[in-house]
Amino acid sequence: MKNLLVTGGANGIGAEIARRADQAGYRVGVLDLNADEVETTANGLSNGVALIGDVTDVDRVAELISEFGNVDVLVNNAGILRTDALIDHTPEDFRLVMDVNLNAVFIVGQAAARTMLDNGGVIINMASINAIHPSPNTGAYVAAKAGVMALTQQMSVEWGEYGIRVNAIAPGFIDAGMSAPFFANDAVRTRRTGAVPLGRLGTAQDIAKVVLFLASDDAAYISGETITVDGGVINSVLKQLPRE
Repeated sequence: MKNLLVTGGANGIGAEIARRADQAGYRVGVLDLNADEVETTANGLSNGVALIGDVTDVDRVAELISEFGNVDVLVNNAGILRTDALIDHTPEDFRLVMDVNLNAVFIVGQAAARTMLDNGGVIINMASINAIHPSPNTGAYVAAKAGVMALTQQMSVEWGEYGIRVNAIAPGFIDAGMSAPFFANDAVRTRRTGAVPLGRLGTAQDIAKVVLFLASDDAAYISGETITVDGGVINSVLKQLPRE
């Protein structure tokens, strides 16, 4: 049985990834700060392991991975968002967003990769379409997610010789996790749904399916890529600005 570790796995997209990985036969490590939610999600799996800790804490991450065992698949999903205008963003918030969304990808990625050196493995980092097209009032999030895309490429170049494949996913308008509160506003929901060429918001299941694909042997020759999962949004700028 292979081991899959997902950070930010207690709820939202991370919890859906954990459920689908469990159904696919993985032993799943659910790593998150929220002890109650971690236990609930892990206990709902056939082969779930609750791992409670801060992904920015180097020592704690190393301890948890040692406790969990060798990682075959890592999904760096943990993230936070601060929705201030950049002019009002505090240095403390900027650092926190960078720490959780980017630095932790390195911290957990490096710790997991050290367990993959002999047998290879897969790392999947969660980026965002905001890394490709910035949007107002997302502060450090855009910079952090752009960093995730670049770090994914760097990891793939340096760790490929060990049989470690590293890719990223850039979700679009996903009605789950951090974005769910925004879509509770009917006006926002309608406007954003109308901007998606496929005519619907994405779901946690849409992202989890791509995670499981990238983790599988079907993706054995894919590394260093960012897969955009957005229903076509980033290619539809001119659709929003018709000639007539």
